[in-house]
Amino acid sequence: MQAAEKASISPGIEDAKALAAGDMRAVDELIRRSLESDVALVSQVSQYIVTSGGKRLRPLIVLLAARALGYAGRHHVHAAAIIEFIHTATLLHDDVVDSSARRRGRETANTVFGNQASVLVGDFLYSRAFQMMVEIGRMPVMRILADATNTIAAGEVMQLMNVHDPDLSEYDYRQVIYRKTARLFEAGAQIAAILAGRHADDEDAMILYGRNLGTAFQLIDDALDYGASAEELGKNLGDDLAEGKATLPLIHAMKHCSDSQRNMIRRAIEDSESANLRDIQAIIESTGALQYTAARAQEAANLAIDALSGIPDSDWKDALIAIAEFAVNRRS
Repeated sequence: MQAAEKASISPGIEDAKALAAGDMRAVDELIRRSLESDVALVSQVSQYIVTSGGKRLRPLIVLLAARALGYAGRHHVHAAAIIEFIHTATLLHDDVVDSSARRRGRETANTVFGNQASVLVGDFLYSRAFQMMVEIGRMPVMRILADATNTIAAGEVMQLMNVHDPDLSEYDYRQVIYRKTARLFEAGAQIAAILAGRHADDEDAMILYGRNLGTAFQLIDDALDYGASAEELGKNLGDDLAEGKATLPLIHAMKHCSDSQRNMIRRAIEDSESANLRDIQAIIESTGALQYTAARAQEAANLAIDALSGIPDSDWKDALIAIAEFAVNRRS
């Protein structure tokens, strides 16, 4: 089959995972070894969260992007594991800050082991990630990951400042999701280009791909909090509202609903109250807020796919396209 023909057949997410299965096994083995500690609780909490059934999209992107750009070494495995450790550390800290009880269909680590253990093991994972960065021995890689980690932390603080704020603008909301979510997707894709020794155009393409993919992923996450089922979502429906977070479905709904409906949403955000969740879901539905959010996610996914136009056609590139499509079509 010619490259042009292959490019028109985009594999599904399972095909993308199968393509990277060998590399992902190497990542899983590296993660397992890196979690070993003579402190029993560190190993217990780390294993609990890392093996909790996440999608592993962030390390998958590193692996696929590196191969799509012609990388033939092994440092992409280290980079993928580092990205997963940073992400896992943020989850541990997030669940403590948000007092979350469920994630990925089971109890959060802070529910099982306590807040103190979750915070401290999150710190352990951050520090382990930085130890692994040194093993790669590439200063540009270390700079990107250090900057990304700092940006994520700043995003967490921004989100905390925005809690209970019903007047949050769409612009400010997007600033948070870039820092909290898209920045790590962006870093993983950019690192792949650096490891492959690609020129600046390809590095810029990977940055745009990761940034827009991460944006699409988070927008759909926020829509699913009002439009999925708890079983599909793996956490309690309406958790964002219960935490006082004004996400895009609420921001859009408040612009297009009646005064009485707007006041209901405002009170819910200000008081972290999800008792009126069904009424608020009805308002979101009547104002087309989920469709609006999905449309913005689709725009971001299209930008991610367009960013790959200059990358040589291959099964690896097709897999990156499939992930962008999966990001906007998933139900959990």
